[in-house]
Amino acid sequence: MTKEGDHRAEEHERIMKDAYGRMPDEGALRELSDLFKVLSDPARLKILWAIGNEEVCVCCISELLGMSVSAVSHQLKTLRQAHLVKTRRDGRNIYYSLDDEHVRVLLEIAMEHMRE
Repeated sequence: MTKEGDHRAEEHERIMKDAYGRMPDEGALRELSDLFKVLSDPARLKILWAIGNEEVCVCCISELLGMSVSAVSHQLKTLRQAHLVKTRRDGRNIYYSLDDEHVRVLLEIAMEHMRE
């Protein structure tokens, strides 16, 4: 093999080793895939934007998005199960907000990427 061929083979080996070292395990990749599946629904994305700055009750989300309370509740259940939304009870009312700052950052980065 030529000197150039040896260099290419070494570079190829280094790239492959580096990529393999950064690759998440199968379980983590499955969880990430599931997260993106949850985020792939426009209704759920609307809900996340609606509650992005403060706690909001189901009735307000329903009115804001023009969806039934039942439909909003169903989508909120999916978002809670994905750990994207958290709840706070105040008497008979339940208020929803983003689970943490990472959710807001994820949405903002995705929107910024989409707009480029």
